[in-house]
Amino acid sequence: MKVNMPMAVTAADTIKRTITGTIVTWNEQGNTSIGPTVFAKDSIEMKPVKLLLEHDRTRPIGKLVSHSVENDKIVATFRIANTMAGEDALIEATEGLRDGFSVGAQINEWTNNKGVMQITSATLDEVSLVTDPAIDSARVSEVAASENEAPKEDSDLATADSDKPTEGDQVSDTTAPAPAVEEAVEAAKVEAAAPKPAFYTAPRLEFTKAKYLENSIRAALGDDDARSYVRAADDTTDNAGFIPTPQSTTLINGVANGDRGFIDALSRETLAASGMTFELPRINTAPTVALTNEAAGPSETDMATAYISVDVKKFAGQQTVSVELIDRSSPAFFSELVRQMEFAYAKSTDAYAVTRASATATASTAKAGATAADYLAFFANAAKNCYTGSLGFARNVVVSPDVWAEIMGLNDNGRPIYIASNPQNAGGALSPLSIRGNVAGLDLYVSRSLSGTGDGSIYVINPDALTFYESARLTLQTNVIASGQISVMYYGYAAVAPKLPGGYTANDNA
Repeated sequence: MKVNMPMAVTAADTIKRTITGTIVTWNEQGNTSIGPTVFAKDSIEMKPVKLLLEHDRTRPIGKLVSHSVENDKIVATFRIANTMAGEDALIEATEGLRDGFSVGAQINEWTNNKGVMQITSATLDEVSLVTDPAIDSARVSEVAASENEAPKEDSDLATADSDKPTEGDQVSDTTAPAPAVEEAVEAAKVEAAAPKPAFYTAPRLEFTKAKYLENSIRAALGDDDARSYVRAADDTTDNAGFIPTPQSTTLINGVANGDRGFIDALSRETLAASGMTFELPRINTAPTVALTNEAAGPSETDMATAYISVDVKKFAGQQTVSVELIDRSSPAFFSELVRQMEFAYAKSTDAYAVTRASATATASTAKAGATAADYLAFFANAAKNCYTGSLGFARNVVVSPDVWAEIMGLNDNGRPIYIASNPQNAGGALSPLSIRGNVAGLDLYVSRSLSGTGDGSIYVINPDALTFYESARLTLQTNVIASGQISVMYYGYAAVAPKLPGGYTANDNA
């Protein structure tokens, strides 16, 4: 875990090549990159580090040459590189534009005291020159050493501490007077560990999208230099290239989803690992027991069984894309591609399950209609058919979206026949979001594989009578060398076993 603790700079000189100041204070709370934080005395292990700009490791401007660990703080001296970035940093610090130090440390040991992180052991990772301070009391106290002058040693820093100017005073040395520096008055701010875009306050202006956006934000917060930058960029008509056009990563999909309402209403089992057909034993004739008189022979009926054969079907889809699309697109592309193919798999398998059920389902003699009485009569008759045909109870009903819309508006003497909460057939909470609910004591499912309000738009099911078998979903990837493409197949195997055709009933409104 890394924490960034920003401090304020009070003085800098473009003629000098070193900057000295406080990089951390002991036992003083500050707002860091991870929240309220306090460094315990002597909690930071010092080591040679670079001075960065805004915690960006790609923008070093100097390095640590000496430091002094004192009773209440650490004072450090940095030699600034003789580069354009280093020269800019010195000017910005001198003029109070980029006038803060921020220490970056790797946390080794810490405790939580009422929401404040108490750091007891950490290792210095880097120090950055930043725009804003976090702790007002920790400031750069001296700009020392010209380009040809050696920096002060640790012992010199310790003895010179009493001669350092107070915050807000003019900083001077024996060579030349340093300009007055304003005392930082802005409140503490969190310094993010992630790199930030560069912001040059020197007269040199670089017109890019990133800088235009950053300066627009700073101008709105009252930064006069940023306002000058925005004015220099003129307006969006003349400089349209500076205005960013962000793209959202949220994908809009109104054509596919993973719903399988019909399959959800069936019993489920795992498909056998091999074979394109499998057989299930089923009792066709059961033994009998009858009332028997004394000394009379018992009833005797031989039990007879037979096997029903179930076909295994493969469901597969393919996408062929260029290798450039895989290599150069967002990492989320391939995941989204597979997810969309899974949606298509769900739609295809749900439709197949309806086809298998419709081929063997019994039809109800009661007709489902547009009134509550019609629907209730149909559900009652269908439940009776399920029980007589399978000796099991109907528990689920699957309807088309059109039937779902009809029954949501129906009531029986003021009580909705479709409810989304218990108790059954009581005035419950109805909502267009309630695609799972209860109607006439049956758990309701809505399937897009059913349509309309006519024949086959409703199935009342004893789930033990109709079972859906399914394998794991698999992907197959093949590289097409000749065209530089990649073919991806998404597939799986499934079967629907009509164990007891009398155990599920479809509406027949003819």
